[in-house]
Amino acid sequence: MEKIASFTVNHLVLEPGIYVSRKDHFRDTVITTFDLRMTAPNKEPVMNTAEIHTVEHLGATFLRNDPQWKDRTVYFGPMGCRTGFYLLLEGDLASEDIVPLVRDMFAFIRDFEGDIPGAAARDCGNYLDMNLPMAKYHAERYLENTLRNIDKMHMHYQEGE
Repeated sequence: MEKIASFTVNHLVLEPGIYVSRKDHFRDTVITTFDLRMTAPNKEPVMNTAEIHTVEHLGATFLRNDPQWKDRTVYFGPMGCRTGFYLLLEGDLASEDIVPLVRDMFAFIRDFEGDIPGAAARDCGNYLDMNLPMAKYHAERYLENTLRNIDKMHMHYQEGE
């Protein structure tokens, strides 16, 4: 079997950023998968499931309500390794195209107050596994350490990765 694209990236040198993971073509439509890498794989602690789950609920809510992107959002969800998220958007896109969207989404998560959307037994299969304070912490960290002054090195997988 061939390795899937995400397993060909050298995770020993990968840093937090926004990367195009792959582009899939469905008839006349391109779906771009972004790797929103929040922690350095195999170097920093991974995020716990409660905060990942909270970021997922808040991020999906934000994306599906954004006037420009709601109809182009295919999926937003966590990586199994717990170092970030995948964002799938309709369109042949580059990382630079979505920096403002990702900044706005993580600012929304950082600033969120109140009940987490969908965090109820009727709406979610594991609604008790949520941690808003830690989700806000990770959102702030990603905003300040990665997104504030993101450069091309953190938007394109480096040669040799």
